[in-house]
Amino acid sequence: MGCGCSNLSACCWSLDQNGSIPEADNVENEDKGEVDDLPAFREYSIETLQMATSGFAMENIVSEHGEKAPNVVYKGKLENQRRIAVKRFNRSAWPDARQFLEEAKAVGQLRNHRLANLLGCCYEGDERLLVAEFMPNETLAKHLFHWEAQPMKWVMRLRVALHLAEALEYCTSKGRALYHDLNAYRIVFDDEGNPRLSCFGLMKNSRDGKSYSTNLAFTPPEYLRTGRVTPESVMYSFGTLLLDLLSGKHIPPSHALDLIRDRNIQMLTDSCLEGQFSNDDGTELVRLASRCLQYEPRERPNPKSLVAALIPLQRDTEVPSHELMGMLHGADAVPLSPLGEACLRMDLTAIHDVLEKLGYKDDEGAATELSFQMWTNQMQETLTSKKKGDVAFRHKDFRAALECYTQFIDVGTVVSPTVYARRSLSYLMSNMPQEALNDAVQAQVISPIWHIASYLQASALLALGKEDEAQAALREATELENKKNATS
Repeated sequence: MGCGCSNLSACCWSLDQNGSIPEADNVENEDKGEVDDLPAFREYSIETLQMATSGFAMENIVSEHGEKAPNVVYKGKLENQRRIAVKRFNRSAWPDARQFLEEAKAVGQLRNHRLANLLGCCYEGDERLLVAEFMPNETLAKHLFHWEAQPMKWVMRLRVALHLAEALEYCTSKGRALYHDLNAYRIVFDDEGNPRLSCFGLMKNSRDGKSYSTNLAFTPPEYLRTGRVTPESVMYSFGTLLLDLLSGKHIPPSHALDLIRDRNIQMLTDSCLEGQFSNDDGTELVRLASRCLQYEPRERPNPKSLVAALIPLQRDTEVPSHELMGMLHGADAVPLSPLGEACLRMDLTAIHDVLEKLGYKDDEGAATELSFQMWTNQMQETLTSKKKGDVAFRHKDFRAALECYTQFIDVGTVVSPTVYARRSLSYLMSNMPQEALNDAVQAQVISPIWHIASYLQASALLALGKEDEAQAALREATELENKKNATS
């Protein structure tokens, strides 16, 4: 395998006996401490998380293997519009609720700008869920291995390495040096295009589960011997990530080390990076990866040493990450559709025209395809109240529309996102923004990817004076509308 080859040392860093690299001043870490704009760790009810994820809808799954994964991650949105990622564990993963809570609480004390931080958990009945900050710009695996618009630039790859090292340094300083199954899927990108380490890997997938689920070829050699993960094992995994960044591929460490030993670095380097870096920079990264992949755990560097080694390699530090990544950002990120523009300027008449023209096309038959058995007198009355509501809505008699739609909703036989949307706008027209927001949220619970629901939330939030939350809802609505238009 070549993992412990003594020749490797010749192409590695000059280190002292305990594997540390001479330190450099970490100016960035001193300037940026722990984040203080996040809420404290809390416990969530299963009802809250069901509402946030539209009943754990398949459309909201964001984890790698979709619904087939043993632990599925969903995106969601709380009532206060905070976007969240919810990891739902296999029901047998953590049988002891107290142990799960203690472990989650410990991780939930961490707060850092290099992490996708843990906000809370849920442990009702046999449910075990973690709630974290949602990072909207995909994973490192997506940007490295499955890119579409452009391959990741060299300077951005070096920035990813530094940010990850800083995340591990912070966790280590807080007594959480163990990270389970560190790989390119664990690194996610925030609104600004900055890479962050997912907090989910700070907890095992189950109480008695394995720390590594990846191919054995990428597993630290001592883990194969003992089955235990150590801080040095995390450094080995960091080395495999450096290889990913260098090559743009997921190369088994043994193969990479053979190439390094034979001085065949060109075979290891991503061809997309040609001309983007000097030989010295490439050699430095290879040396650092080599040291992380040492067969003997004690010969690997620690996170503090990694940070010190990576800082001098940084280039173009004044260029924002979203620019290096080619991501649209800020005002450029959401060129608004006519409906989006109407919501932004609170043009309720224009929104009314859109809803009126749309009719019930987006209800997928929920309000119209009724079985013969449902045609009771009560159903006739219910549909009559909806029809009266539609007439009142068309003629802009919003008080009557509210009354009729409420009668229809209260019976509860048929669930219609369009009725909730129409009642939401009727509430806005009646200067009742909180009620309008509640209905817009309910419309999204019923139909998770319906852009109209998000647009109405944006308008209601603007009416409530919640500018930041409204902008987030507008971005979400625009993304959903663009996806709908792309598939239609």
